[in-house]
Amino acid sequence: MPESTATPGFVSGFVSLVGPPNAGKSTLLNALVGAKLAIVSGKPQTTRTLIQGVLTTAQAQVVFLDTPGIHTPDSLFNRRMMEAIGAALAERDVLIYVVDASRGEPGEAEREGVELVRRSAATALLVLNKIDRVKPKDRLLPLIERYKALHDFAGYLPVSALKGQGVDAVREATIARLPQGPAYFPSDYLTDQPERFLAAELIREGLLEETREEVPHSIAVLVERWEETPKLARISATIYVEREGQKGIVIGERGSMLKRVGTRARVEMEAMFGRKVFLELHVKVRPRWRENPQFLNELDWRRTMGGGGEGEGPAGA
Repeated sequence: MPESTATPGFVSGFVSLVGPPNAGKSTLLNALVGAKLAIVSGKPQTTRTLIQGVLTTAQAQVVFLDTPGIHTPDSLFNRRMMEAIGAALAERDVLIYVVDASRGEPGEAEREGVELVRRSAATALLVLNKIDRVKPKDRLLPLIERYKALHDFAGYLPVSALKGQGVDAVREATIARLPQGPAYFPSDYLTDQPERFLAAELIREGLLEETREEVPHSIAVLVERWEETPKLARISATIYVEREGQKGIVIGERGSMLKRVGTRARVEMEAMFGRKVFLELHVKVRPRWRENPQFLNELDWRRTMGGGGEGEGPAGA
């Protein structure tokens, strides 16, 4: 149930961030809510599931939903990601379509995304991200005109989510288009993601940043054990790869890669969870895990916890 009934002048709603891979949706989500809720890397398909982030102000509550990049599915795992995008497009109050402005002219991926937005009944804003990479700046206006020719968006917002440029304008434009409604969550609520999932994602983020191009899509991370006290969390996680050669890359010479990834993830976890972390990592080979329904269910924390598919909040919200 919502935390309270609607008060005059208070608005609320559900807003999905959609777009091609590597457009910067996760960086934008983190900037919009002012906290790191989604991992970020330069590799495509970093985001694999729906990531919820809630922004609450004195006049509004916005439930943002970050999504995987729109792509052509080539495995059961990828098909599930596209199903998640479909769910995120349904019954939204606002859609934020994020594109990488530095790519220039809309390509096939951007046009496919616009078509998905066109099929939705929701108000849609176009965010042209990574403007810090657009030189000269006068390239932006012609680019906006190209997108106007594809769809009549409710607003066109140039931003650099990484630099924080234009993020306030995105917040304001989003809130201005929300209906009057109640607060669905307490004012200090940020996300529905459990700490175990966040820990696994931070490990995967380190792997994405440290390993070569052919490895990231073949990596999955599961937290197998979690023991905690008020001051210490003991976490044991397994990194799964599809081939023996990938296992060697992830471990590195004399364990060097695994040590770097573990140290990086541990530091991030301690900052996020507010306590010391003892992290133990293992690496196992699991051939074709992306086509294994049972294993994919284990990776999906919403399924293991009996939650719904959209991650809009606790049962009954």
